[in-house]
Amino acid sequence: MSTAVVTKQRTPVRPARILLHVFLVTTSLAWLAPLVWAIFAALRPYSETSNKGYVSWPDKLTLDNFKNAFEQSDMLHYFGNTLIIAVPAVLLTLLLSSMVAFYVSRFDFRLNIFLLLVFTAGNLLPQQVIITPLYRMYLLIDLPGITMSGKLYDSALGLVLIHVAFQSGFCAFVLSNYMRMLPHELTEAALVDGASVWRQYWQIVLPLCKPAMAALATLLSIWIYNDFFWAIVLISTGENMPITSALNNLSGQYFTDPNLVAAGALLTAIPTLIVYFVLQRQFVSGLTLGANKG
Repeated sequence: MSTAVVTKQRTPVRPARILLHVFLVTTSLAWLAPLVWAIFAALRPYSETSNKGYVSWPDKLTLDNFKNAFEQSDMLHYFGNTLIIAVPAVLLTLLLSSMVAFYVSRFDFRLNIFLLLVFTAGNLLPQQVIITPLYRMYLLIDLPGITMSGKLYDSALGLVLIHVAFQSGFCAFVLSNYMRMLPHELTEAALVDGASVWRQYWQIVLPLCKPAMAALATLLSIWIYNDFFWAIVLISTGENMPITSALNNLSGQYFTDPNLVAAGALLTAIPTLIVYFVLQRQFVSGLTLGANKG
């Protein structure tokens, strides 16, 4: 009895695969270069940078820029402002968009697709197009006793509402597609058992959407936290601004320390990194769900 010896042949490396890896490595370095450069600048004193130039070997690396940026910009106060805006905006967006997604995905009627398109169409409208009428509307809406300014303008509530309005369409579109993958037998069995529509939504469908909700919560937290446009337009009082707009406090009237600004920008990026790493597993699973389903 002869034993066949199977030799494992080595697969030749194709030129296309080499080019793909070169492209991926080059793209990764291009994306990381600004971040590495910002860290390098933030660790150097401005006096050394001004004397030797940015493209030079450092003689001294220090954390003084981070300390000064944190103290001079009153960063802790503006972090609190951002939380007051971001947390309610994320929760309200997920709640309202999940309700819309549940209705258009679990009930069959003539206008369900049209209704979903109306919500999604809001994301196609550039923000700059509606800024003038929106600005005037915010000035005309009086909220005495509700906001510090007495109006919707220059208030955290105004920023929360505009974020909810602009982000709900995308979230409703994603959640409706996800809910359509869920078996209709679940809600049909609950209906036979006498469950109301609210109970079907809250206790049956919504718990099954946790991966998608976690992925959207990660994206929404980063988008709303990094918002600069709406905060500049709809907030006039410096103390009410979120953290991204408050970085302007590090710029002087006649002189700006770019090393200090780089340190402040890196400090503001820390919360978004924390959110991503905490929800990383749910974020990845939410994006890949349904990829292997026919």
